Amino acid sequence: MSDQAGESHPIVVIEDLAKSYRRGTQEIAVLRNISLTVHRGDFLALMGPSGSGKTTLLNLIAGIDTPDSGTLRVGGVDIAELGEAELSRWRASNVGFIFQFYNLIPVLTAFENVQLPLLLTSLTRGDRKDHATAALEAVGLSDRMDHFPSELSGGQQQRVAIARALVTDPLILVADEPTGDLDKNSATDVLSLLGQLNERFLKTIIMVTHDPRAAQKSRRILYLDKGVLADSLRNGF
Repeated sequence: MSDQAGESHPIVVIEDLAKSYRRGTQEIAVLRNISLTVHRGDFLALMGPSGSGKTTLLNLIAGIDTPDSGTLRVGGVDIAELGEAELSRWRASNVGFIFQFYNLIPVLTAFENVQLPLLLTSLTRGDRKDHATAALEAVGLSDRMDHFPSELSGGQQQRVAIARALVTDPLILVADEPTGDLDKNSATDVLSLLGQLNERFLKTIIMVTHDPRAAQKSRRILYLDKGVLADSLRNGF
């Protein structure tokens, strides 16, 4: 997809975003007046040293946390203005989460783990089955649907987690160190899968990573340093 086409469909628009936390009597500024636009079909990698604010920024975009000031619109919705119940419903419909340690429920099969987010929707049982099956097929695990997490490799568990993130067809996928717990080969496979989801299905992906090799799989690398947007690099596609 061309940059020009992407720029006509901004998914995330951030202006002068700031976030601080209190530690005892001390207020610690984590993000300082961040401005950023993420377009439909972008694959953005957030990099920076520990404490730079990259995970905080990811959590704000995902609606897990709320900013102190500034504007944060995702899909045209100012999510900072939503109440707690509204925000919970918005996350369920618009955000797919991919975690470093998979966060699969061990007593559920791969199919049951993927289907779990759909239990909060109005879909029929048959539709939930179809959606979960399609998501597992998309990540290449249609032959592992009845397996429990303990019966799967780390790379396969992360694929299940990606299928779970995909199953509601969310507006954005947010990934927090998705290869951090994987060996090199499994990490390469997971990054290739994310690249395919981005290129073939124009899934908008925002990924926090400390690994430069993982970041090189993205379309754009964003560097944060001490809560400030330090630099941005567009990868060649």
